[in-house]
Amino acid sequence: MATNLSNKKPNSANNRSHSCRSTKRQQRVNLQVVRLEDWTRIRLSAREKRTLMKNDQIAA
Repeated sequence: MATNLSNKKPNSANNRSHSCRSTKRQQRVNLQVVRLEDWTRIRLSAREKRTLMKNDQIAA
């Protein structure tokens, strides 16, 4: 089981129809499971994963 590392929450937004009616919906976080070098799994957002890969803190 992967452990959540980020505290990101879903964003609230509106669905818009052609007639401009609005209904609430959620924009969910893009969570990715990453396995570290010590074989532990963590769940990061895609943006956090990208930043860590850029700074050479996790492998691709």
